[in-house]
Amino acid sequence: HAETAGMKKDDIKISVNEDKLMTLRGEKKRVEKKEAGNFIRNERVYGEFERSFVLPDYADVEKIEAKYENGILELQIPKMESVKPKEINVEIR
Repeated sequence: HAETAGMKKDDIKISVNEDKLMTLRGEKKRVEKKEAGNFIRNERVYGEFERSFVLPDYADVEKIEAKYENGILELQIPKMESVKPKEINVEIR
């Protein structure tokens, strides 16, 4: 889960490279409000961000799903099904 309050889903980009490095990047843009005669204090952080994670070998990057709702980005990264060892019968002559 990633908190991205105040952002649109189009402002967020998620990518995974061939080394299974997942990168989450985006930009929280500042919206200027001007009101005559009033002082406005704003304690939000704006600007670009980037965060990278190395995914484990068993992560199935082809099936990653992302959901964005109410400022929360949720990523689901399924595990690959483990490969069962193949058993070969050897005929005795």
